[in-house]
Amino acid sequence: MKKYLHIVCHDVPYPLDYGGVFDLFCKLKALKDAGVGIFLHCFEYGRGRQPELNRYCEEVYYYHRNEGHKGFSVKFPYIVCSRCNHELMENLLKDNHPILLEGIHCTYLTNNDKFAHRKIIIRLHNIEYAYYYQLYRHSGSLFKKMYYYNESRLLKKYEKRLAQRYPIVAVARKDARIYQQKFHAGNITHVPVFVPWNEIKSLEGMGTYSVYHGNLLVEENEKAAIWLIEKVFNDLKTPFVIAGKNPSSRLQKLAAEKENICLLANPAEDEMRDLISKAQINILPSFNETGIKLKLINALFNGRHCVVNDAAVEDTGLESACHIGTTANALKEIVIQLYHQPFTPEEKLLRQRILCSNYSNLLNAEKIIALIW
Repeated sequence: MKKYLHIVCHDVPYPLDYGGVFDLFCKLKALKDAGVGIFLHCFEYGRGRQPELNRYCEEVYYYHRNEGHKGFSVKFPYIVCSRCNHELMENLLKDNHPILLEGIHCTYLTNNDKFAHRKIIIRLHNIEYAYYYQLYRHSGSLFKKMYYYNESRLLKKYEKRLAQRYPIVAVARKDARIYQQKFHAGNITHVPVFVPWNEIKSLEGMGTYSVYHGNLLVEENEKAAIWLIEKVFNDLKTPFVIAGKNPSSRLQKLAAEKENICLLANPAEDEMRDLISKAQINILPSFNETGIKLKLINALFNGRHCVVNDAAVEDTGLESACHIGTTANALKEIVIQLYHQPFTPEEKLLRQRILCSNYSNLLNAEKIIALIW
């Protein structure tokens, strides 16, 4: 008998133009290929309805998100309360199929007694309270600091309650361990992120520049780009490219002041793919220790040398495939060393062993199916 599954997504999981949707979309394809019938429910607040999703789902439903003051609550985190939708709950109650909630964002319905005996699994994309605390620490806006701190406070209580009540499937080993240690999660499993790559396409030999890429609207990514300009490439002469969505005027100004630095705003998908593959170095430090860094996995599948700090790779299993520096000066020395060092067939083979065993969508879909049924 065919298995059916409701999947609730915090955003529309297509197109693949930012890291947060890779796992969502690739999981849809993998589960469909494994014979699961999917009823997809997603919150739409700017990305539009996507006919492509109909290829992988029995039905696709779109819901309004209560943004702004309508989404705030003194009890629930904003990312959760703003996704309270009664139409969603009514649609889910029309049958008794299991429900996969993608992210803490989509868990408002767990507060409704009508779902008390329903099979519900939560996909943990991040330790959200820790992520928002990092945003609080790094933000330069007083208003944003207040919002991020309050959101982190609410999320910590909320995530603890969920951890003790529901089966959870984490994308990162570290996140699973934190939930066990801090929240005493009774039923948590690690299933790696689903990805759109299935073979190592890294070019051997030499590239001509270093590149940092990411959604530059995200404060953590902007901070990393500015830190690289000011602390790592501040006195280097080698070319450095920053590429990503919607860079701020401050970032554009800082990049323009350096002759060896180029800022590429809103590159098309094929441009970004070319930038990553043709670079000599993908340099991807992180200031957030939770979750999994999709841009790093992208670079490992498709780029040459990858240079990171500890926070980007700790407890990911990717450490041996990267060059790791603990300080700005250490990263600078690594860049100088690698700039004239060809990427070798041996390094490509190492990535093949590490990545293709952990990031097999087929195997990971089977793990999800076994957990649900």
